[in-house]
Amino acid sequence: MSTAVRIHHFAKSGHAHRALVFAKLAGIAHEAVPVDLAAGAHKSPEFLAMNPNGQVPVIEDGEVIVSDSNAILVYLARTYAPNWIPDDAIGEANVQRWLTLAAGEIAFGSCAARLITVFGAPLDPDFATATAKIAMSRLEHGLDGREWLVGDHPTIADVAVYSYTAHAPEGNVSLTPYPNVRAWIARFEALPGFEAMPATAVGLVAE
Repeated sequence: MSTAVRIHHFAKSGHAHRALVFAKLAGIAHEAVPVDLAAGAHKSPEFLAMNPNGQVPVIEDGEVIVSDSNAILVYLARTYAPNWIPDDAIGEANVQRWLTLAAGEIAFGSCAARLITVFGAPLDPDFATATAKIAMSRLEHGLDGREWLVGDHPTIADVAVYSYTAHAPEGNVSLTPYPNVRAWIARFEALPGFEAMPATAVGLVAE
């Protein structure tokens, strides 16, 4: 393994933010490598050799290359920060449930809604908003009486769900009806090492 994980990212990608903020929160030595999407760097032969899908984030850890933001979280936690992922089957299954929400209703909900409002993406705003509300309701219910999504301390489940949830208002998805979610966002942002992603940050070509 290398002494510093190289994280290929785009500052306006919530998916890439997952990898970066987790590395910071978990104290994982890393190098942030910006990818110039406007210049098509994600479609260069060098980048496509790492991820044929041409999407950020991608990490390099020595000879190991991992793409897909949730897969990256699992790899980094298992390799460098095991306290961020449960070591029992039930705990890990509960983490996976939230990773699925992040890749499903959150991606097609608040993430898509922000793509529409900020970048004029040709997506269905009604579907995105309705899907975002489904995700928010599930998150609100999942946080009822809890500080974190799984267990009694933050895990990669919280990391996976955070970015597009916290920035949902940029897609005209209000957080006002969800007090548990708002309190959880504040707790997450108070964690040592936390670093916010830029406002209006959206995962343009992220996974």
